[in-house]
Amino acid sequence: MTTKARSLTTQQEHDIDLMRAAVERDLALWWHQNARDLPWRFGRTSPWGVLVSEVMSQQTQMSRVVGYWEAWMNKWPDATALAKAPTAEVIAAWGRLGYPRRALRLQECAGVVSEQYHDQLPHDYESLVALPGIGDYTASAVMSFAFGERVAVIDTNIRRVLGRAFLGVESLGGSTSPVERTLAWRVLPEAAAQSVVWNQGVMELGALVCTAKQPGCDSCPLRSMCVFLAAGRPGLGERRTRPRQRFQGTNRQVRGIILQSLRDLPDGQSVVTYDKLRELWPDRAQLDLCIDSLEHDGLVEIVDGHAVRLPQ
Repeated sequence: MTTKARSLTTQQEHDIDLMRAAVERDLALWWHQNARDLPWRFGRTSPWGVLVSEVMSQQTQMSRVVGYWEAWMNKWPDATALAKAPTAEVIAAWGRLGYPRRALRLQECAGVVSEQYHDQLPHDYESLVALPGIGDYTASAVMSFAFGERVAVIDTNIRRVLGRAFLGVESLGGSTSPVERTLAWRVLPEAAAQSVVWNQGVMELGALVCTAKQPGCDSCPLRSMCVFLAAGRPGLGERRTRPRQRFQGTNRQVRGIILQSLRDLPDGQSVVTYDKLRELWPDRAQLDLCIDSLEHDGLVEIVDGHAVRLPQ
């Protein structure tokens, strides 16, 4: 397979079909023995709770999400509760999860679920993906993990594990390719219940064992069958040609500093002065740009000239 391939070859399809039953068996056994006991798993939360966990987990390590998710769900256990919450509290509760616009989109999503679906998440993919801030991955994950439907869930971890195990190639990131999508559906177990275990297991294996740079091949349940390992792990760790963006000194860092200064205010105070912001970030041009962008995104309000507060 190359990055330009549009479909699986006949030989690849044949080899995949020979492997998939054994891979499913060994992966399911590994999952039941090694799955992390996360609070939104194993039927312990509502479909809305599953959706919240998936939105929080986007581009964020799972270990950082658990505490935020538990506090969030204790405060706003359903869509209606979140929809009615003050926006300032929602942004503050998002804390250091990163990409705080996700919090606003989640609240917007909650409003639609509350008003149009009577506080119950819709059960079909088309309605889910039409919700604010919900894309293909999140809609598919909710369909599988919350509703137990047979659907291919495709994220970075799943793409990496499937590409390595069945095709012997390294996933380079970027958008999901037609080959990756075809592969995900071809290996998905036919029975709905088994497909849920499969999606969870492949994702967990990618997070814990079949990691991007230093996979634990010696402890992998698929090591005896993995085409990538048998081939000598060609291109291990290769990524897309676009370099990863640095964080220090970026607008994202400055935006985070501004929002954190608002979260750190003592009770009874709601405004951070411009002078205080200048102390936190002396580059005035970049500071002004980031204040304006936060206001544009609805994450802060500008008051008294250049002072800021969370939306009221």
